Amino acid sequence: MAKKDLYEIKDGKISRKRKHCPKCGEGVFLAEHKNRTTCGSCGYTEFKK
Repeated sequence: MAKKDLYEIKDGKISRKRKHCPKCGEGVFLAEHKNRTTCGSCGYTEFKK
């Protein structure tokens, strides 16, 4: 996936489409999987309900 697909422009401002990793901070996105979201850098995982 290209980085341009992670952002969108609304009313002249840039907004992020995905969540950031709470451990790594801003700029590190969580990957979307079927049943979870994970960080590729530190391995942080959130399971979907």
